[in-house]
Amino acid sequence: MTSVQDLLNLLVLEKISDTEFNGDSKTIGSPNVFGGQVLAQALNAASRTITNKRVLHSMHAYFLEAGNLELPITYNVSKVRDGGSFSVRRVTAHQKERTIFILSASFHKKEEGYNHQIQMKTNLNQPEDLMSWTDILNEFGDFLPKSLKAFFSIDRPVEFKPTVIVNPLERNDLPPFSDVWFKLKGDITGLDLATKQQILTYISDYNILISALNPHASKAHWGNTQTASLDHSMWYFRDFDFDDWLLYSMESPNASGARGFARGNIFTRDGKLIASVAQEGLMRPIQK
Repeated sequence: MTSVQDLLNLLVLEKISDTEFNGDSKTIGSPNVFGGQVLAQALNAASRTITNKRVLHSMHAYFLEAGNLELPITYNVSKVRDGGSFSVRRVTAHQKERTIFILSASFHKKEEGYNHQIQMKTNLNQPEDLMSWTDILNEFGDFLPKSLKAFFSIDRPVEFKPTVIVNPLERNDLPPFSDVWFKLKGDITGLDLATKQQILTYISDYNILISALNPHASKAHWGNTQTASLDHSMWYFRDFDFDDWLLYSMESPNASGARGFARGNIFTRDGKLIASVAQEGLMRPIQK
């Protein structure tokens, strides 16, 4: 995938019935289906059963089994509730006879109310002054570990620019933080809010566990640690556009029991908080 149109072709599911949809998969460099893809596809299925113009405000999901890239994924939607203000949907994802994923999503009618938010960090380099993953590959590809070079070589519809570039050959423990600017590639005009939220959800599964690995970087890395998303929650606050860089600011309060917990906030460049994310992921040292 090289553009937002490729991503939309992946996320917009084939309709089988009013509550059943089918989707395919694209690799992002790992041997299993990318968690962000399943999250976004499940939201696409859920949103297509909403007929009262209510807006997605939160979702909570569990990854039950690794998805097979070669098999289609079937999404079944249960209409749990349509109340006076909120509508709730439950989505179950299957491959053949296996349930690989479940998600609950809540949609809210538009209302006016109180308004506040936390502030975005102000001491970060702007994206124009930073190197993207593509730039890092072109500049340092010959020196990168083989697995990392292969990961950076995958074509993506999103460009990422970390605010700090860590030398993977240095084994130093790092603070449990990570800040990454990101921007879509291609024509982003005419996207409705539901579509933008699905794309944002897809992107939200990138990078977040890095903040949980950082404090253990002297001994833990992607080559000797089994990682996988276990659960994922997201809250959507304000409308936004993809016409400029967005900031994903992440931190990890805890790692224990072979699991790492991380949370993040996503801001527009001018500091508007548009979403918050929380995830716990597997961080299992590989025993040799």
